[in-house]
Amino acid sequence: MTSLPDIDGLLAPKSVAIIGASDDPTRIGGRPIAAMLRSGYKGRILPVNPKRETVQGVPCYASVADLPEAPDAALIAVPAKLVPETITALGEKGCKAATLFSAGFAETGADGEAAQRDLVALAAQHGLRLLGPNTLGVYNVDIGYYGTFSSSLDTGYPLPGNIGIASQSGAFGAHLGALARDRRLGSSILMTTGNEADISVADAIRWMAESDTTQVICAYMEAINDAPAFLAALDAARTAGKPVFALKAGRSAVGSQAAASHTASLTGDAAVADAVLKDHGAIVVRDPQTMMDYAYVASKRVFPKSHSLGVITVSGGAGIVTSDEAERIGFPMPAMPEAAQSRLKEILPYASPANPLDCTAQALNDPSLLETFTRAALEEGGYGAILSFLTYVAGSPALCETILEATRPLREAYPDRIIAFCALGDPEVLRRYDEAGILVFDDPCRAARALDMACRLGAARERAVRERPGALDVDLPSATPNEAEAQRLLGEAGIPAAPQDAVKSAEAATAAADRMGYPVVLKILSPDILHKSDIGAVRLNLRDADAVREAYAAIEEAVAKKAPAARIEGMLVAKQLSGGVECLMGVSRDPTFGPVAVFGLGGIFVEILNDVAMKPCPFDEETAREMILSIRGAGILQGARGQAPADIDALARMLSNLSRFAAGAGERLVSIDLNPVVAMPEGEGAFALDAVIEVEEGAK
Repeated sequence: MTSLPDIDGLLAPKSVAIIGASDDPTRIGGRPIAAMLRSGYKGRILPVNPKRETVQGVPCYASVADLPEAPDAALIAVPAKLVPETITALGEKGCKAATLFSAGFAETGADGEAAQRDLVALAAQHGLRLLGPNTLGVYNVDIGYYGTFSSSLDTGYPLPGNIGIASQSGAFGAHLGALARDRRLGSSILMTTGNEADISVADAIRWMAESDTTQVICAYMEAINDAPAFLAALDAARTAGKPVFALKAGRSAVGSQAAASHTASLTGDAAVADAVLKDHGAIVVRDPQTMMDYAYVASKRVFPKSHSLGVITVSGGAGIVTSDEAERIGFPMPAMPEAAQSRLKEILPYASPANPLDCTAQALNDPSLLETFTRAALEEGGYGAILSFLTYVAGSPALCETILEATRPLREAYPDRIIAFCALGDPEVLRRYDEAGILVFDDPCRAARALDMACRLGAARERAVRERPGALDVDLPSATPNEAEAQRLLGEAGIPAAPQDAVKSAEAATAAADRMGYPVVLKILSPDILHKSDIGAVRLNLRDADAVREAYAAIEEAVAKKAPAARIEGMLVAKQLSGGVECLMGVSRDPTFGPVAVFGLGGIFVEILNDVAMKPCPFDEETAREMILSIRGAGILQGARGQAPADIDALARMLSNLSRFAAGAGERLVSIDLNPVVAMPEGEGAFALDAVIEVEEGAK
């Protein structure tokens, strides 16, 4: 049992009532009964149908009120119009959890949404939790419970095992269950949540995180309806050491409203969801095949501490293919120590024992070479995972026992490492390796990706999860501020700007420029003009007073022509800094997850190249530093081609402070753009040269 008794009753009931029970095992009200009878469900099946005395050989009751006991769970398969009275009857009987197969609610439009809300309120009055409506239901293989009408059971039953599946889509969830079964993966739990009027995918994940039998969680969702609960469920799974493989559908492009912000144009729905899910420990996957590959590896519960791959191969070509994929995904393949290479060369002079370790086709004649090379890779190479490309050699019935004899002692001696084969052959032969604890793949690239996942998880478990820093106390203005006010607010939060002055005349502008020293930048101050360069309201590299006066007049003319209705609050004179690296950082408030920070290199191509890192706010300086160094262009900041390294510490401090500012700004914050931010050479700081804070207007 878990701390979620309602879900316990839903997934592991000792008795279940089927309202709308059918004697026909092909109908919605008949399929669950037939499945439970076939699977040997040990609980009590309580069919309810006023027209029958028995259903599929089981005594039937005319109404819920006539049931001999309060069922732990109920399956409701009646027309939508009869659902409210059914809920009332179940609640009065004392049932605490019901799966609502019936459709015709929120998925049909506004009237259906209203009816669905009324259902939830009605169920709550009786302390009854609802799964659905419009759900395919659940199953629990370990107890033979099939509270589902899925036709996937017609082609075979799922296998018992430590994988659980949570899915908003019934048909897709059942598809994942069938995929697992067809790959002979043990997936005991399936929970499909349908419309999520009450019980959600978050509840399912939380239950699996607490379950004694589920160790791997596969989740499919199209929308996240309760972000705090969902993220708390992911955190619970991470704390329990249970990986969550998340397939998030609906990867829509960013909406037109967000296009006004550079930051928002980089943080579309899918990108934000990926960043937030990863931040809470989920492994985001793009397709069901990858999900099953990952679940297969994770189900073995071996997560090496060393993020490294050693490849043993009988084919040089396969070694190259695997190495290419490992390099593409960032899976380290360090070379074997020189002494080990020399020793292996003495054993097999024409071997290539660096990494990949190519023991050539000679391993067919002398299978002991496989044991020798693999042992060397484990003992001297120290790799977290070993992938042996043996193709049809391992699939040969004649060689299977010999290969097992060679590798079984290694499997036992190194229980904390992964040993995998890339092999083809008779499934029954290959299953023997799997039963011996050796993973089996038919594709070296898919194998490399799955092993990389397991090693990354193992390495991550060695690192403590960082506590999030507190949000800053931020008092946002009632409307979008001009840049001077934005820079002031950010400066108070530890986000420095270049030296600057707000002015209201050309004479004041030249005086300010004289004080701070040339060259300077001049730009309009207006809360209505967020992207000043688009209308010619910015002038750079002004080197004397005459240039400042000319620029002032030119900006006034450009604004009068291109933004005549804009409110003008003066101009900003700023010291023009040079010698650093231009970056972008900003925040966009996601409607589901709240503020998310983004960092990338600056310049006009940032949105095209999309080389950015994202994190939900707030986060500490070390996390900010990891973000900065994770982008593909990080080498430019570290001092490429003899250039001085940029002040990454100052950038990380600024980015962390920005995240804390955003976390404290509240829901009226729409976005923040700092573009460009110039990172000066190491030790000289980082400065926001342009700042836009977009605020939703309204009461503070």
